[in-house]
Amino acid sequence: MHTNRREALGVIGAAAAAATVAGATAASAQAARNLGSKQKTLFWVASTTPCDKNLKVDLGAMKAQVQWFKHQGADGIVVLGTTGEYPSFSVAERKAVMEVVGKNKDGMNIILSSGTPNFPETIELSKHAADHGAEGLLVIPPFYYKKPETEGLIKYYSMLFDAVPATLAVNLYHIPGTSAVPITTDLINGLKHYPNLAGIKDSNNDMAEYVEFVKNFPDLNMRTGIGGGGRLEYALDHGMGAILADGNLFTKQYAEVFAAYRAGKDYHAPLAKLRDQEKLLRDGGVNSYGPMKYALSLQMGTSQTYQRPPFLDVTEDQKTAIQRGLAQIKAMG
Repeated sequence: MHTNRREALGVIGAAAAAATVAGATAASAQAARNLGSKQKTLFWVASTTPCDKNLKVDLGAMKAQVQWFKHQGADGIVVLGTTGEYPSFSVAERKAVMEVVGKNKDGMNIILSSGTPNFPETIELSKHAADHGAEGLLVIPPFYYKKPETEGLIKYYSMLFDAVPATLAVNLYHIPGTSAVPITTDLINGLKHYPNLAGIKDSNNDMAEYVEFVKNFPDLNMRTGIGGGGRLEYALDHGMGAILADGNLFTKQYAEVFAAYRAGKDYHAPLAKLRDQEKLLRDGGVNSYGPMKYALSLQMGTSQTYQRPPFLDVTEDQKTAIQRGLAQIKAMG
């Protein structure tokens, strides 16, 4: 059948359009967001970093902690975050810790906190993490200079994204009470074109702000770093994960809450039990790293580990309160 020029051009145009759609679909599939895990509603322990009595990082104790958290049901571990005292350790020490965790993660999802005040060391630690078993990064903004321009922060993070493998999920760390450099909506939007922007950890005690993060970025994993004040419930009800310092001492209990949620069961009953147990350790000052590490060593049945200055050792009164609280928790079953 004879085809005129207009019809031929129409066929060619249709074919080109189809190819464009197919290409866009393929590109879209290729650019699927890398969240660093198959599920968003996971529970990560914001792990402590154990030191011996001479304040040398204790890699044997770190290995034992990883195995303990796995045995207690954690989905993953955040290594060398705020609870891990990352500013108190050298680059070489941080690499050594990551290597131990990577070798012993046993299927757990590992996120390394790789941030520093400068981009060369941040990139160095991030690449090292990628080479030693980390699925993701948690990256605090450069925190010495206060009130930097958003464009400057976008450039800083872009240098990181351009340097690390696209298989490595990157999370921004929102903890302005410590960093004094907040993660903002404008910053997230300026980086969202990177498919391995996985989300944030929000450790700012501002519920309204967290609600806005979740509302504005439902496709990202807007992990809460705060378990109380209704934050964990809001995170779970909106399909988000959590990175929790309390997870060091209540690993099994938090794991049960998340397991109930993922099974479609009522998670409020195990959460209420967890809240009651948390109160029993409050007098022991376990929000501070010395008491927290002492309590964890008692739970694990291992030697006491220590924190680095400026944080203080657990006191004798705190030890007594922790021992009493742990006995009460054990009696509760």
